[in-house]
Amino acid sequence: MKSGLNSILLALTVLPAGAALAQDAHAGHVSAPANSQMKDMDHSQMKDMDHSQMKDMDHSQMKDMDHSQMKDMDHSQMQGMDHGSMQMQGGSPPADARDPDAYSGGFTLEDGPYALPGPRQLRLADEHTFYGVLVDKLERVDNGAGHALAFDTRAWIGRDYNRAVLKAEGDIEQGKLAEASTELLWSHALSTFWNSELGVRYDTGHGPDQGWLALGVAGLAPYWFELDATTYLGDDGQTALAVEAEYELLLTQRLVLQPSVELTAYGKDDAERGQGQGLSELVAGARLRYEIDRQFAPYLGWEWATALGNSADLRRIEDEATQETRWLAGVKFWF
Repeated sequence: MKSGLNSILLALTVLPAGAALAQDAHAGHVSAPANSQMKDMDHSQMKDMDHSQMKDMDHSQMKDMDHSQMKDMDHSQMQGMDHGSMQMQGGSPPADARDPDAYSGGFTLEDGPYALPGPRQLRLADEHTFYGVLVDKLERVDNGAGHALAFDTRAWIGRDYNRAVLKAEGDIEQGKLAEASTELLWSHALSTFWNSELGVRYDTGHGPDQGWLALGVAGLAPYWFELDATTYLGDDGQTALAVEAEYELLLTQRLVLQPSVELTAYGKDDAERGQGQGLSELVAGARLRYEIDRQFAPYLGWEWATALGNSADLRRIEDEATQETRWLAGVKFWF
């Protein structure tokens, strides 16, 4: 209580002196209008202001400012300003500026206190040559009328941006190669998820052998669909288009369902090889695999294949079935 009483007495003593000083400082000025303008001010809005931040401000710099000039400014005109044209920094860097692409301290992979003797031994990731072999399908196929062994494999060697790719697929019936397709391609990275493929293809089996020039793209489409689309230019001006799409659905961390669809089309009729103009064949199916290891997975599957358009007519002429249901059992592995 004593401390509070002292504070009140001190305030009563200081207030008259402060009022007198304020009156002397404003002598000769018209203060009535200024005071009248303040009567409607809501000083409660100022309670949260931090006045301590204003102690170092030099308010004398503001005495000549004519704030009345700002009342007609149209600040809405500023929203369309192109700040990209404002050059914040320009000119040449100083002579002693460090190259941002240089190694720390000026060291390189071939010289400096930490370089190993002899030719450069440290290689960056995109300087290594990698290789791989993928047996995507090695399966027994049963269509009700008989069975065959089918394979679909690919191998590649190269670096991150450019690789040589070998693709091979076909069917073996009664111990003999019934038909096969082999491609040798140069694969070039177009983007993070897409590669272009350019090369040659050679088909054997149904009818006379046939060679093709191949150009296509392969990669991962939005929503994680694996897509492979290739156009071909063959003998006698024959053209073809092959599109394949796959999707992997993880039922568990090891059990994976892989639906797929393949569509083939030809530019003109070729009765000897059973190729009809337009859409030729549609194959759709699914394989359910169990990954014992990421590199080894047995699977069971089912496929439905049908001939379309002129290709179906050519099969009817040869007394061949235009539709086929297949049951599959196989293994997928890579190394």
